[in-house]
Amino acid sequence: MLAFVASLVGGLVYSGWLLVPAAVAGALVLLGVHDMRQHRHSILRNYPVIGHLRFLMESIRPEIRQYIIESDHDEVPFSRQDRALVYRRAKGDEDKLPFGTSENVYGSGYVWLTHSAAPTAIVDTNFRVRIGGPACRQPYEASIYNISAMSFGALSGNAILALNTGARKGGFAHDTGEGSISRYHRQGGGDLIFQVASGYFGCRNEDGSFSPERFAELAADPQIKMIEIKLSQGAKPGHGGMLPASKISPEIAEARGIAMGVDCISPVAHSTFSTPTGLMQFVGELRELSGGKPVGFKLCIGHRREFMSMVKAMLNTGIVPDFIVVDGAEGGTGAAPMEFANRVGMPMLEGLTFVHNTLRGAGIRDQVKIGAAGKIVSAFDIARTLALGADWCNAARGFMFAIGCIQAQSCHTNRCPVGIATQDKRRQSAIDVGDKSDRVARFHRNTMHALGEIAGAAGLNHPSDFMPYHFMFRRKDNEFLDGNEAFPYLPEGFLLGGNEFPELADWYSRWDRASSDSFAPPEIPHGPFQTRRTAKVMESVA
Repeated sequence: MLAFVASLVGGLVYSGWLLVPAAVAGALVLLGVHDMRQHRHSILRNYPVIGHLRFLMESIRPEIRQYIIESDHDEVPFSRQDRALVYRRAKGDEDKLPFGTSENVYGSGYVWLTHSAAPTAIVDTNFRVRIGGPACRQPYEASIYNISAMSFGALSGNAILALNTGARKGGFAHDTGEGSISRYHRQGGGDLIFQVASGYFGCRNEDGSFSPERFAELAADPQIKMIEIKLSQGAKPGHGGMLPASKISPEIAEARGIAMGVDCISPVAHSTFSTPTGLMQFVGELRELSGGKPVGFKLCIGHRREFMSMVKAMLNTGIVPDFIVVDGAEGGTGAAPMEFANRVGMPMLEGLTFVHNTLRGAGIRDQVKIGAAGKIVSAFDIARTLALGADWCNAARGFMFAIGCIQAQSCHTNRCPVGIATQDKRRQSAIDVGDKSDRVARFHRNTMHALGEIAGAAGLNHPSDFMPYHFMFRRKDNEFLDGNEAFPYLPEGFLLGGNEFPELADWYSRWDRASSDSFAPPEIPHGPFQTRRTAKVMESVA
């Protein structure tokens, strides 16, 4: 107040320039009065004006941590080392590492590849996998590294166009996400995996139910190569969503087949089926309606018994999906409640291993291709994932980095600083589609080249030859496990042959409780539950 009065008097008596600090001081006085009178923030009532510094520092905390405090290996959620690798490969810059590794190679959790004394040279790194089982009439030769599901609406039009154009240039696929196919997907011209989620966007009736006619019309598009039923995703498994009417633009309404001015609801569950058998029948229906294109489903593993119920339904109905995509709890480009993002769902490595071994146990692993997603950005990530049972990998955030994402973690605010996760026309105009699409294709190409190099270092002729034993997993500072010990391949058909392997009693017990007629458990366990481990302890005590 004194500064305001002094500046004002000085400005009126001595020099008009002193009116500038008087105006600033006056504004601060008014702000201080407002702070003391408001009732929302206690800190501002006790510390008017200067209390705003606390909120300012809090607002830029992610940037301070990312650019000043965090090390190259702090994962929040992607380390600077991983992000820098994507940036360099997308730009075509040097991606070599000088002066040795900065990893703690003796620390718990470290994983390494076992190389061969007889390495090979892999020239053709256009690695493909054929997706389509016996019932599929239009199989797809997919790249083993593709763009994971991200919807138009969550991402801007320019971001979708850059990603899809890059996919076309690089010869790999782009998952549409549940928001259906937008004009930007079509303009890009890249191969599409059309995702059918609980909202049935793009193939729904006015009441939100599934429309076979609209689906058949859409699926006939030659740009669509595969159909993916989304059961759950790693970011928020078991969680629906709502797009407020205020955020629905004419372009989003056009893509999703929804009305303007009405909240867009994504139900938590599908209305077309409610049982494992119903899911398989829906798979068969979509395969027929699409003219025999590959049809599968995507999920993050929750109750393991429920996935076994799906596999039993495959055996009982004879309808086997062409593929299954396993998403990990560490995934998630979209915003999710903290509890879901941090504590719901099985991580990808464990989920992938379980799905792979359940299909092996049921004797149908050779009929189903498995995709996997969850923080897969480097060639090593791909190699390890293939070794543990996947046939191909998907990445969302990795390709977002390729088009300029800086991990600002403001995806839910509509204020993405680089124009990727926003519908703000001004912000998304910062994306140069030509340049960014080249980066997408270049990132994919350079990653495949690196994958070929490490496959060759292991003495292999193709990345699909990776097996668990090619990797070592350090569990403690002085202990490590062979991949066959940490993530073993279980015997083919073991779930169908009775209790042939006593050490797999937990698998048999869960399989026996699974039902193709219902996702619900046959009984609710009460009281102490005895596992093999506690049983051994009890035997030793006795």
